[in-house]
Amino acid sequence: MHIGEIIREYRKKKNMTQEEMANRLGVTPPAVNKWENGVSQPDIMLLTPIARLLNITLDTLLSFQEELTAEGINTIVREVDTLLKERTYQEAFKWAKEKIEEYPNCEQLIWQLAVILDAQRLFKGIPDEKYEDYINDCYVRALASKDENIRRSAADSLFAFHLRKEQFAEAEGYLQYFSQENPEKKRKQAVIYSKTNRVNEAYQSYEELLFSEYQMMNLIFYSISTLALQDDNKEKAYMLVEKQSKLANLFEMGKYHEVSCMLNLAIAEKDTDGTIEAAKEMLTLVDNMCAFTGSPLYEHMAFKEPSAEFIADMRKNLLTFAHKLK
Repeated sequence: MHIGEIIREYRKKKNMTQEEMANRLGVTPPAVNKWENGVSQPDIMLLTPIARLLNITLDTLLSFQEELTAEGINTIVREVDTLLKERTYQEAFKWAKEKIEEYPNCEQLIWQLAVILDAQRLFKGIPDEKYEDYINDCYVRALASKDENIRRSAADSLFAFHLRKEQFAEAEGYLQYFSQENPEKKRKQAVIYSKTNRVNEAYQSYEELLFSEYQMMNLIFYSISTLALQDDNKEKAYMLVEKQSKLANLFEMGKYHEVSCMLNLAIAEKDTDGTIEAAKEMLTLVDNMCAFTGSPLYEHMAFKEPSAEFIADMRKNLLTFAHKLK
């Protein structure tokens, strides 16, 4: 809201006419009318008396603490999108800049408008640095947000911004805003490695992503198939386990892992014959349970080879398990 709209809103809440307000402030009724219609602004010396008269703070009067709703932000975003289609980039940019000035503390709005202006500037091939510098400044402002999602979004935009300009050190610096658990951090780091001729590091980062994504997807397939069994949907459970096995094959995890998911299903179903069969097959493959370490998909990763004792324990446990079921 503009200051005039706030004055009108709170004046009416106090059931005060423009004339009454003018008399108490020592100004003319037309002056109050001009404030409320955005024709002019109150003198700076009148701001405190106006706030006191309306029983509000200066922050409220000047919209410093005003928060836009999600719908309010979307309305502004749709408007600037329309302006970019129907008018010149310069006109749309000016309008968006005024909105940012109107809501200087709304980091979500600042970031979203900057993204739209940045994308359209690139799409239309507008090189003017005054636009670029302002957009970058908006990203930096959003980066200071207390909201983690906004900070991460701003960091993502700044990463892309500097990557396009081949300012790789600056781009890499923004990765600190991504948590270690976020796979996007590793992917973006791999991009920086590849752009700066650190080829082995790039390969390793991408391979680590592949390996961790397999582990996550494998766990998800297992969890959904277990859920399907609980729901007495055996057909779905078998379909999921089959895909889980194919997943292990696709990611070159080795035959042992392609079979192990079958064992989990047989156990969950209390299928004794199926469990014994799967356990026996795994026994023949136990020496190759880490076959993925030899896959070219992961050739830049360093794996710790399982000890002979570990393999022996696995074989012993599988044998004991199979004998118990007989």
